[in-house]
Amino acid sequence: MLAPQRHAFILERLRDAGAVRVSDLMRELDVSDMTVRRDLEALEIQGHLVKVHGGATLLRESAVHEPGFETKRTLEHEAKLAIARKAAAMVEPGMAVAVSAGSTTYEVSRRLAEIPRLTIVTNSVPAAEVLYHGGRHDQTIILSGGVRTPSDALVGPFAVSALRAVNVDLVFLGVHGIHERAGFTTPNMLEAETNQALIETGGRLVVTADHTKWGVTGVSTIAHLDRADVIISDTALDREARSVLGERAGSLVLAGPGDNVAPLPPLDDDSVALGA
Repeated sequence: MLAPQRHAFILERLRDAGAVRVSDLMRELDVSDMTVRRDLEALEIQGHLVKVHGGATLLRESAVHEPGFETKRTLEHEAKLAIARKAAAMVEPGMAVAVSAGSTTYEVSRRLAEIPRLTIVTNSVPAAEVLYHGGRHDQTIILSGGVRTPSDALVGPFAVSALRAVNVDLVFLGVHGIHERAGFTTPNMLEAETNQALIETGGRLVVTADHTKWGVTGVSTIAHLDRADVIISDTALDREARSVLGERAGSLVLAGPGDNVAPLPPLDDDSVALGA
């Protein structure tokens, strides 16, 4: 296959999924790692994509693009696990906690499934599912309802109305992008409104976002940077972002893969499914 044909294939995959992985492209195109990386570099120079560790994503300027949940979950996975460990360490047994939709907050939910006597409010279908699969009978899981988005968030007037009746101790918010001027953003305007209602349920706002979210701007602002009590990111966050976020947010916490936190047990395939 010639380079132009490979480039067209890569761009089609990007438009469909929002992101591509080098390992997947090597297998699908039957070419070497070096060939794929040269192709991604050429397409980045042409302004078609942004290279990230292990692959590439659509341009950050695509403010209305919303990748699916499974696509997002594969990107920066180790960083998201480290962030989730730090986030869950803030939660004490018996708390009421709100969790927004997102691939990082999903990993937070997996950790919360191990903590007793929690009440957890979420508009995330995957988060609710993993919490139900956790099988704890001393937890209360409340799923807001609403219209389902490509990222498996439940949004819209029904979700907003349900969330306005809730009060919690902590809110864990996942975001599409973080920008010095635009703040915390999402490509979905209904999700922005729903996340704003989620924020208003809690005393402390904890934003969980890996380093690739810095500089990304979705079409709709959820909240400005100074609204966050805590931002948890990973140690790959660059110096400029650390300076801005450290100054604007209540506090900035950076998570690394070597943090001393116990590993999660594997998910139990025989546990109760969502809605069962």
